Amino acid sequence: MLTDRQWFLCATLLYGLGMMYSVFLWRKGFRKDDRIHYFLLLAGFVLNTTAMFMRGFSFNRCPVNNLFEATMFVDWSAVGVYLILGLWQKFRFVGAFASPIFLFLGIFALMPGLDHQDPEGQITKNWAVSLHAVLILFSYGAFGLCAVASGMYLIQERHLKTHNILAILSKLPSIERLESIASRLVLAGVILLSIGLSFAPFLGQPDRPMAWYQDAKVIWSMVIWATYVGVVSSRYLWRFGGRPMAWALIACFVFLILTFSGTNLMSEMHQ
Repeated sequence: MLTDRQWFLCATLLYGLGMMYSVFLWRKGFRKDDRIHYFLLLAGFVLNTTAMFMRGFSFNRCPVNNLFEATMFVDWSAVGVYLILGLWQKFRFVGAFASPIFLFLGIFALMPGLDHQDPEGQITKNWAVSLHAVLILFSYGAFGLCAVASGMYLIQERHLKTHNILAILSKLPSIERLESIASRLVLAGVILLSIGLSFAPFLGQPDRPMAWYQDAKVIWSMVIWATYVGVVSSRYLWRFGGRPMAWALIACFVFLILTFSGTNLMSEMHQ
């Protein structure tokens, strides 16, 4: 019987196959609706879900107690959102752009030293803490797909500006639709992040007297929240959009990914 980590390794391998197949789709110019890539990611999602359920049931808690579990959850949520979008043919090629992110998250989660075993998991047995963590991790998944949609926007815009025939023949969504997708995903992510962070003041631990607002992870989360709120506010108040918004959303997610694990290790409340 495979362990939860082995199930997740199998899921990551399928995400890797999906990324390899996406190269084929790139070379073909996205001219044909291809379900193979979608079903590769769907199969990986099923294995990812199996790994999460095995981990959760084995410890009888929500599987977001360390960096391995948190990253596995972010990967699962991002793939899940894509699979819902992929039900519509025009959005199915989002997976070809998102596959490298799915693979990167999987490889990162499986790195040695991130899976600190805590069978008791007293923190995440608290339903409020679990909901706090799940909502925030879901928001990261939304931000990841938002960055992917922004990247697709930049590619389509470049094709149109250079009068590339691929912009006409490909089955990628129009730049207007991609901008709309990115706007809705970032708004959804901000709402989820806001609700998740609203639990923070009530989740203090008696054995750790540090105030929640002094914790490195909380400060980092507020910076992430303020940055994305600034982008959303600019979008709806000052018509901030197009190429500048696309680059801003990509930059925000790159910053999030590069600093996520470091702030976790610096945090006393999230150890």
